[in-house]
Amino acid sequence: MIYIALLILVLCLIIGVPVPISFMASGAWLVFFGGVDGTGYAASQLLPYGYKQMDSVPLIAIALFIAAGGIMERGKIGEKLIDFVDVFVGDLKGGLGIVATVSCAIVGSICGAACATLSCVGTITFPRFKAEGYPRGLSAALLANASLLGLLIPPNATLIIFAWITGQPVLACFLATVVPGFMVIFLLCVVNRWLLRKNTTVMVAEKRSTSQKFELLRNRTRQAAPSLLLPFIVLGGIYGGFMTTTEASAVAVLYAIPVGMLVYKALNLKGAYEVLIESAITTGVIMVMLYSVAMLSRLYLLEDLPEVLLGIFQAVSSNPMVIMFMINIFLVIMGMLMDDISVVVLATPILMPIVMQLGFSPIHFAAIIGVNTGLGCITPPAAPVLYLSGRLGSAPIDEMMKPCLWFIALCWVPVLALVVFFPKISLLLPHLFLGTPW
Repeated sequence: MIYIALLILVLCLIIGVPVPISFMASGAWLVFFGGVDGTGYAASQLLPYGYKQMDSVPLIAIALFIAAGGIMERGKIGEKLIDFVDVFVGDLKGGLGIVATVSCAIVGSICGAACATLSCVGTITFPRFKAEGYPRGLSAALLANASLLGLLIPPNATLIIFAWITGQPVLACFLATVVPGFMVIFLLCVVNRWLLRKNTTVMVAEKRSTSQKFELLRNRTRQAAPSLLLPFIVLGGIYGGFMTTTEASAVAVLYAIPVGMLVYKALNLKGAYEVLIESAITTGVIMVMLYSVAMLSRLYLLEDLPEVLLGIFQAVSSNPMVIMFMINIFLVIMGMLMDDISVVVLATPILMPIVMQLGFSPIHFAAIIGVNTGLGCITPPAAPVLYLSGRLGSAPIDEMMKPCLWFIALCWVPVLALVVFFPKISLLLPHLFLGTPW
């Protein structure tokens, strides 16, 4: 029966059925026909379980970080951050691409979501890309890839959910993706410059003298100081042990509203109200998804799906590294069919028992999940971030695919390979700061 349930899930996703309904359809089959004797499971086994799983304080952080991202966009906080980063590399060829990439990392470290990061940075940088002669396909592909840094540079929603499911420390999961995140930042900047090496349409700003840079830096630092304080408050509070992730997300919202209203005067009460409504709607969709997948994952565990998958993997090879490679292929395929949060909430309870049985650290697996979910967001046919970037940048998908494939091949695949086969890359910071086993 488990195979039919999986087939129902895959078919529903392929034909475009909304993800929560796809989960419910697969679960419904098992409710009626699952179990050893094929008589199904009682709803009393599932509904209270789903409710209990949702009764979690860390999940509040997801709603608050979504709201913080919306307030940053409406309040022009992101714009000041981008202007600040531009001081350092804005006069290089391809410098705007580097500015956009680094800005995505900074904004992503506050709002913790790829689409929110893309909306915030993209609305500011796409007009600049056009004015400076960047190919629209390249600029849209770059922003799609860079916005995924919101899934790697903590805090981020996917790892909050991962920690919630697995019972691992949230901070350890956050730290696991920091080094991979900085590797992706570096590679995106390098590949962007390489792709533009022969391009003659991209305008290069006039070289700034040292005195001009200092003058510009002083002016923009003064303008961006309230914005720059936000990541310091959020990240410093979390890593310094002064605030939990949920508390930091609340502080981010409470800090961003007056900055947007009183300092930059770009946010009014109506705008703040609209942001909160949009954030509530987005949060509601996520919570319905989490509730449905909590019950579905419970059914999959009752059907012993982890052991079924492990048996399939071991039929190919008994080598733990080979099995881990196959797990990553499985995650990439899942990412091609659904969004990042859906992948995390469905794959984590199924794959975690396998990972633990193979002897890998759950914190290492957090980094693998983080990189894989990022890769899935830009890999068709689902690729929600890629399509959103195309809409924001007015770029057809055919113009985006070639540069996007270069970014995937030269940035994401090498980082994923390093994370998978060299666990200490992701375990370094958790070990240094929290004493996580090496």
